[in-house]
This record gives sequence, C-alpha cells and structure tokens, in this order.
Amino acid sequence: MLQVQATTAEGTVNDLFDRFGAQCFVVQPTADLIPTLWLQRENLLEVLQHLKPRFPMLLDLFGIDERLRENKPEAAADYTVVYHLFNLADREELRLKVAVAADDAKVPSACNVWANANWYERETWDMFGIEFPGHPNLRRILLPPTWEGHALRKDHPARATEMEPFSLSAEKQAQEQEALLFKPEEWGMARSTEDSEFMFLNLGPNHPSVHGVFRIALQLDGEVVIDAVPDIGYHHRGAEKMAERQTWHSFIPYTDRIDYLGGVMNNLAYVMAVEQLAGIEVPPRAKIIRIMLAEFFRISSHLVFYGTFAQDVGQMSPVFYMFADRERLFGIIEAITGGRMHPAWFRIGGVAQDLPDGWDRMVREFIDFLPARLDHYQKMAMDNSILKQRTVGIGSYSTEEALEWGITGASLRATGMDFDLRRDRPYGGYDQFEFEVPVGHKGDSYDRAVVRVEEIRQSLRIIRQCLDNMPPGPYKSAHKLTTPPPKERTLQDIETLIHHFLNVSWGPVMPAGEASFPIEATKGINNYHLVSDGGTTSYRTRIRTPSFPALQQLPLISRGLLIPDLIAIIASIDFVMADVDR
Repeated sequence: MLQVQATTAEGTVNDLFDRFGAQCFVVQPTADLIPTLWLQRENLLEVLQHLKPRFPMLLDLFGIDERLRENKPEAAADYTVVYHLFNLADREELRLKVAVAADDAKVPSACNVWANANWYERETWDMFGIEFPGHPNLRRILLPPTWEGHALRKDHPARATEMEPFSLSAEKQAQEQEALLFKPEEWGMARSTEDSEFMFLNLGPNHPSVHGVFRIALQLDGEVVIDAVPDIGYHHRGAEKMAERQTWHSFIPYTDRIDYLGGVMNNLAYVMAVEQLAGIEVPPRAKIIRIMLAEFFRISSHLVFYGTFAQDVGQMSPVFYMFADRERLFGIIEAITGGRMHPAWFRIGGVAQDLPDGWDRMVREFIDFLPARLDHYQKMAMDNSILKQRTVGIGSYSTEEALEWGITGASLRATGMDFDLRRDRPYGGYDQFEFEVPVGHKGDSYDRAVVRVEEIRQSLRIIRQCLDNMPPGPYKSAHKLTTPPPKERTLQDIETLIHHFLNVSWGPVMPAGEASFPIEATKGINNYHLVSDGGTTSYRTRIRTPSFPALQQLPLISRGLLIPDLIAIIASIDFVMADVDR
C-alpha cells in the first residue's frame, strides 16, 4: 500500500515542483510517509486550485500551536494550518502546511476551492484564533459565542481547576440566551420578499428527530425549507484538548466516547497512528481479533441506525427487534472484553487480553442467527411502501457533491462511488479477507440505508472468516513501547514489572514526529493525526470524524423540500453528535 501511495504521490510532488518551482516548498518527512509540503500563504490558493482536479476531497483542515514544541520543523512558526487532501481514485494523500506568526495569524480562505472548508476554517478560528480572510461568515462553531480565548492554544487552560469557578448569574444567563438567538441577517437571509413573509423555526437542540443535542434553524415558506443553518457544539467536550494532558495509553478510553456507537472502532484509528509513530508491528492474532471486534461494532452501530431510521419515518416496531439483536451482540462483546458500549479494549501494540474460552461458540451462534433476522427486517422495513415513499429521491446528491463536501463511508458509496478503505487501502490485516463493497445509485435517503443494511451482512462475512481462521500466537507486540506489557510477564521478572508500572503511570515516550491513520469507521473515514514532541503525551491530537462534514452538507440537500423530508434526511445520514463536536 505504502509503495503505491509513494509512487503516485511522488508524481504529484514533482508536478508541483515543475509548476511552481521546488524553491516554493519545504519537504517534511513524516512517520506515515504521506508527502508533507510547507508553502508560503501567498501561494496557497493558487496551489490548492491547481491540486483540486487531482484531489477532489479536502479530508481535513486544522491548526497546530507550535509555540511550545521543542522538535518542530524548521519551516514552522507560531501557528500552522494543515490541509489534508485525498484522491480516492488513486488512493493518494497529500498534506500541505502554512506557517503564520502570532501577530499576523491570517491565511486566505479556501471556501471557494472546497465547499467543506467553511466549517473547518470556522473551527480553526474558534480553537486557535487564526483568521481566514474571504470566509463568508467566520464565527465560533463549537464553543459558545460568548467564550473568551481560543481553547486549543497552549496558553489556554486544559482543566476546569485551572480556571475561575463557574458561576451563572441572572445577568450572565440573559447574555448567554441573547447570544444564542438566531438572527437571519447574520446568515444572509431575508425575513420576507414582496410575495411572502418567511417563518424561522428552531428544530432542536433538544428534539427526538435530531439524534442528539443538535439545532438547525430553518427558513420556511409554509412547510417548504428555503434555507437551513446547522448549529453544533452543544456536545463539545474538548477531546482534542484532553489528549494533550493524558498519556498516550490513558487517552484510549476517551476515544470510545467520540463515535459512542463505534466502540473499539474509535480505538483502532488512534492506536494504529501511535503504532506508526513508534514503529510497532502488531502480531497476526492481535490484528484478526481487532478486525473481529471492529466489525462487531460496525454491526452494532448499523443496527441502531437501521432501527432509528425506520422509526423516524413512522415505523415503531423495527427498532425494538433490532435493539434486542444489539443486546445479544453486546453479550458477546462483554464476554470478550468485559465492557459493552465502551470497552476501551484495544492497546498500543495489540489488545488488552487474549480471547476467552468459549468465544468461538458464542460468535458462531450469533452470525448463524442474524441473517434470518435481516431477511425479516427487509420485508418489515426496507420493502415497506410507506418507507420508500418517504425516502426514495429525498436528499439526493451526486458523487461529485459528496466529494466536495467531504462525505465518506456508506453515504459516499450510496452515490455509486465504489470506495472502501478496508479493500482499497487495506490496513490492520483487512487484505486477508474477502467481502463485497455495497454501493448505491441515487445517493438518496433510501440508498444510504440500503448500503448500510448490506454492510451488516458483509461484516458477518468478515467475522466468520475471523472465526474460521483465527491464528495462534501472542495478542500483543513484544515491542518496548507496547502499552502496557502483557500482564503475565510482570509476574516473572522485576524489569518487566517496572516497565509496566512506568508505562501505565508515567506513559511510554513516543519518538518525535507526526503520523495520521485513516480507517473505514462505522460512519465513514475516521482519522487521527498525532504530533509527538518526544514525550509521554501527545503535543497535538487532531480527530477527523465523518459526522462533522455530513451535517455541514444538510442545507444543500434539504432546500426546496418539506420539514418531514428533512427529518428523513437527518435519519439517513447516520451521525452521532459526539462524533461531530468531539
């Protein structure tokens, strides 16, 4: 995989050198081998526009506060803005970086190059105070409008105990309420035309059909959606900030709470990025155990989607059946890991424990049991004429639009884009498995459900292969930075016991460098970009989640439809607010 990526990327880098001159770029080596180039901000937009045809997706855009970094690249200044570009057709990634000084923290907006740069730039301004001239409406997105400071700067407190005790006087409460009022003019919306007066409706932030603490302000002409403004951040907990204060090992449980329906799938992207930094090779048995558990959680997440999707368009029964199946699945996960929704069971270098006695019987019974249930659900839900009338042709978008907005996973495959990281850039042992990648055709709400339903069957197929071909051997690497070392070894010699104690209490010391690792998570591409300064904690942890760009696209696919259509669209996206807000 890396050889193919390096070959295609080498051509892109040479093309940039030929077009703009090699002197315009500084190359930075990284642990993940993704080509990383620094450039001046005055050249940024021209370079991005040149790259757009080859990289139709802006996978991520984020900031780094470099001021306290001891091992920072020579080209770095006070702050860095990072652009992570993705070419799905050629399985190629490219990372561009722009350095800015603290007294001139400005980078031209890329909103006219990629539409989804809008929210990413707002987030970077919100968290770092970096301005993006040319942005249509640069304002806070995750933190409240009244927040003071920029939370991911190194001089901003990381703990509540480092700040003044929270208090909420009546006067302050009134100010906060006033700040949350939706003002249409701030978003370029007219209150009326010559023919009609628009109504503005708050949907959420506490509403059963918005799947979490999510608010969307609607501009309506009767029941027709004229425009919409998604409002996020109510669930923001500062996961990226917390990563800077936790050790590499102790941050693993925090990842479980990002896509809280994805369980160990969250652990996988994180630990594989750490393993890249450390150069850890995971044993074959640990790889297959990881894949089996990850696919169990894919099924679990999709069952929640399936049931709530049917419920949101008017069917009550399916969600009860599907949650019963999920409960049975959790019984297997609990028997293997000791936990259910958030087992935090993956470790740097492998998994926490070996598989228990009898695991194979439980797994085989479940994968033999579920296909007949799925056949029943197909008749009950997907073949239901009312469900089809509510979702077929609703909320459609093309492959080109999906790439423009950074849509990944099943929602991208529903447009006909035949791409899945597990097959097309296999990681963690997926190259050893046979499975199909379901695709849709219309990119509408119904197709998004069809793809996820079929993915459940394909996950069962992968789990069966894990069951039938589970290799022997250790469940964790013997590498010195594997965290923690296998428990049984600590009872044999004092050196391992000391190593275990230090790695758990103080944490392993990771080599200085950068690495990111994208995986095909339950809702699309989840990517952890880690910056190590050669210490026991992460200097910067960036979490790219699939739900964040999915909500940004809502206004595009809901304009001109009715409010009930919007509910069906929201149901079909399959997002989690903790995955959006982090």
